[in-house]
Amino acid sequence: MTFSPANQEAFQESDDQQVLLDQLKRAELINGRAAMIGIVIGLLTEAITGSGIAHQIGLGPLVDGYTACRTQFLPFCF
Repeated sequence: MTFSPANQEAFQESDDQQVLLDQLKRAELINGRAAMIGIVIGLLTEAITGSGIAHQIGLGPLVDGYTACRTQFLPFCF
């Protein structure tokens, strides 16, 4: 069975797209696994140290300021 040059080019593009989709799926799988490991490590560190994930990544003052604002019932909060 022979294919015309136009058909061969279409099959080649299809194969290239399939390879790219496979690479994308693999990258997203690794990314998802890394995110899950990061969350678990953050939760374990929170359980051990008592400091929340926001404090661990340096957003503690922002969270503390929001909590203080909410508990004082100020008319404005950030």
